[in-house]
Amino acid sequence: MYELTINLKSGDKTPLYEQLYEYIRGEIRDGHIASGEKLPSTRALSRHLEVSRSTVELAYEQLLSEGYIEARPYRGYYVAQIDGLYQIKQQSTDEKKNYPESRALYRYDFTPNGVDLKSFPHNTWRKLSRECLVDDRAELFRLGCPQGEYGLRSAISSYLHQARGVNCSPDQIIVGAGNDYLMMLLCAIIGTHHKVALENPTYKQAYRLFENLSCEVCTVDMDTKGMRADELEKSGADIAFVMPSHQYPLGTVMPIKRRMELLAWADESEDRYIIEDDYDSEFRYKGKPIPALQGYDGNGKVIYIGTFSKSIAPAIRMSYLVLPAKLCRVYEDRCSFINSTVSKVDQLILQKFIEDGYYERHLNKMRALYKSRHDTLLAALKNWNAGFSISGENAGVHLLLHFHDGRGEEELIRLAASKGIKVYGLSEYYVDERKKSREAVILLGYANLSEEKIKEAVGLLKEAWKM
Repeated sequence: MYELTINLKSGDKTPLYEQLYEYIRGEIRDGHIASGEKLPSTRALSRHLEVSRSTVELAYEQLLSEGYIEARPYRGYYVAQIDGLYQIKQQSTDEKKNYPESRALYRYDFTPNGVDLKSFPHNTWRKLSRECLVDDRAELFRLGCPQGEYGLRSAISSYLHQARGVNCSPDQIIVGAGNDYLMMLLCAIIGTHHKVALENPTYKQAYRLFENLSCEVCTVDMDTKGMRADELEKSGADIAFVMPSHQYPLGTVMPIKRRMELLAWADESEDRYIIEDDYDSEFRYKGKPIPALQGYDGNGKVIYIGTFSKSIAPAIRMSYLVLPAKLCRVYEDRCSFINSTVSKVDQLILQKFIEDGYYERHLNKMRALYKSRHDTLLAALKNWNAGFSISGENAGVHLLLHFHDGRGEEELIRLAASKGIKVYGLSEYYVDERKKSREAVILLGYANLSEEKIKEAVGLLKEAWKM
């Protein structure tokens, strides 16, 4: 080969030697320059392209270091033997992604998983971030305690005791990046030989997680008081996953008698445990706060899991697991080598957020905000005098409409969509299809909608559903 023709762009941000290197590499990889073929000398190619010889030498050196060419003494540069070279083919960025055509944009989204991100305490979080990073502390960037930093665990322990009636020490707490990670860690601690019972309808994310971790899973019937202890006994399960303070998605609050029945069931066998998911217990708008089930447990049978995703923001990715003392020892033996999944910087910020009283003030603000939206939605719905009843109100960030006029969920969802409104059917939360409610039930979340938008959306729903 005596010359290479390439249009080098002298004004481009990419250096000339890099343009030349990329061109030759591409020609070799595409087979346009065959293995064993001789490349032009650096002097000849620089003269042909009208660039400095050092530019060509830099390009050749890069190709040489990556193995695309080889230097033969007194003979020059030759293309290396690269048959079978692994090649990563980049996909064209011009190709259109195939999104489902049915994907639609909604003016109003009544998602039951909503959070008002506009109320995130940006200024406070920014201030605490600066305070945490003001000192050049190398220790802050080293690997910390696998369970999470002691200061944060101590702050969480104090908060849980005061606000939720949870009895635990910081040594029983494990901090992790979200509930999903902590559930996977829990399965590593207790093993996957258990049979896990969940309510039906239930939080499907938990069901899928246990199922994919090779646990045997089943569902247990509910009544107006929550998971039935007699049906749990019949299921043969040795772990019960429940949400006693505010069941998702039904919004059921488990009374004390049913809680005692579940604790009695767990006490019947050494290997039985209850996993209590206390995902949104901070938001209750009527009556006294409901203490956590863990606070009634005197025999180390309740595994408690909570999160800051609902009360602060989902992207915080900070959850916590409270293990009974017996399982703490198992954790030490089996899983204490697993490093924490939350950075020490983020843990320190959250610790200060709790200890300095910002978290309490933020919770009070969010409770007032969500209660206002809850009350606005209830008032707008009750003005209809329509053929549905309401349940699951007074807690959490969603409620349910039970329709009695024979219409199905799909029809109601379709009619709402025609007005640019996204609503959700209860049927998607059932694991056992045979146990689905015979009547249509629609979930309406209100956390991410202002009072004005709630009124507008409810008015449009009234038109769509002709009520």
